Amino acid sequence: MSALQKLNQRIKQKGLRATFNTLWKRYVFFHWELLWMERDLVSPVPPHTLKPYPPLRQETITTQNAGAFATYFGDRVETMRELADEGHTGHMYLDDKGDAVSFIWASARDYHDRHYYGCWFPVKEGEFFEFGGELTRAYWGTTLSVDLQLNLWKAMQEQGCNKVVDVCEFHNIPALKLHLRMGYQEQGRIMNVYGLFGRWRFYRETRYSGSRLDALRKPSPSTVAAPAA
Repeated sequence: MSALQKLNQRIKQKGLRATFNTLWKRYVFFHWELLWMERDLVSPVPPHTLKPYPPLRQETITTQNAGAFATYFGDRVETMRELADEGHTGHMYLDDKGDAVSFIWASARDYHDRHYYGCWFPVKEGEFFEFGGELTRAYWGTTLSVDLQLNLWKAMQEQGCNKVVDVCEFHNIPALKLHLRMGYQEQGRIMNVYGLFGRWRFYRETRYSGSRLDALRKPSPSTVAAPAA
């Protein structure tokens, strides 16, 4: 299929405006806002209604066992090896076939994200930077999204950490809701990532006051208006 045919097919599927916006961001200009979030490692996670999941085996990711990502994350195998070789702490969850269906990473030092965003994320003493958490579609909406974080927090506590920090893309609503569900708080900082002509990237940090996530918070029972008599 030629490039023109692919473009025509995408326009039919997504519409002209959505296609134009995608091409603009890929080849001309994009701006990502990464909200800094934080949480202590001891406060309980708020109640949730996530589904249970079948038994999985947790393993620490190493350069030797990274091949387990081949089935569901085939394009990440070498990245996983590189992260393990750099000394970051990574957990993966294996199904009964030995295939990794989920993973998450932590760095107790300043982290250079050369695989995706391309910028540095500074880490203070006592903190660790959480990144790369992902689940295959079959596990979306399950308690695995909670368990893999709790297990990572425990592992990092044993390394002397007392706080987790990370960034979340402001346009990624499901991820933001997950952060709120886990009890994260906004730091009031944004890492801005700019892309130009598909080649250059620029970065700057800005700050804000108040909350940018109030619209995503579920109202507590006491704040829900009573029905009219």
